[in-house]
Amino acid sequence: MSARSFRGAAATAAIAAFLVPASLLAAAPALAHTAHTAHTHATAHTHATAHTPAQAPVTASAHGTAAPATVAKKLFGAWLRRDRHAAARVATSSAASTLFAYPFRAPDKFAGCSGNACRFVHTSVRVPGGLDGILMVVSGGKVTKVYESRHLVKPSDAAKHLFEAWRKGDRNRGLEAATTTAVKTLFRTKYDPKGVKHFFQGCSSEPKGYGCAYSYEGGAMFMHVRGSKSRGYEVTSITYITD
Repeated sequence: MSARSFRGAAATAAIAAFLVPASLLAAAPALAHTAHTAHTHATAHTHATAHTPAQAPVTASAHGTAAPATVAKKLFGAWLRRDRHAAARVATSSAASTLFAYPFRAPDKFAGCSGNACRFVHTSVRVPGGLDGILMVVSGGKVTKVYESRHLVKPSDAAKHLFEAWRKGDRNRGLEAATTTAVKTLFRTKYDPKGVKHFFQGCSSEPKGYGCAYSYEGGAMFMHVRGSKSRGYEVTSITYITD
């Protein structure tokens, strides 16, 4: 194939990829970094160009496993197609089950990866929590953990979800049911299993929502919850009182 023909094929593939919404594209398999001859390299590169979206080039790790973005997009694409068999090839059973139970419509934007954590977010709808969509954790060429915005139908569910995330030291879990402000406030202090005991005192109405209280020796923590049963509840802020 001549250089001119090669460039024409690449341009055609790139234009086709651009016309398809990025959130619906499943990333192509990563190419292992080898030291083949120039002819072999050119053939592999032509194949990758024909199948890889121009805006999301495929890379591989030093160990030859697919890049986190590639794996995450494959799982996302399988989910959009409701293809559980394809999902099982790139995700653990628990991760796939969590994703396939997502209660909202699909996020419409790939927000990139930070290390091995890749996010898909909403830009046209509002969902509870600071996660704002789906976060996939990739390890060993598979998605091993999925965090997602939750649809919690009781104020107490949101408060308990956040508290449990704090107890486990899991910020991402907290963001499933609370705003970034609430999570930041709560996680300023690390939960101490040997420290004071917290006792859930229930939720009561307050202006614009509910206040859910956890009492402990010397004071109490109030999680302020907003939302509705149809939309879902989220913890939006936290305050403390002392005896």
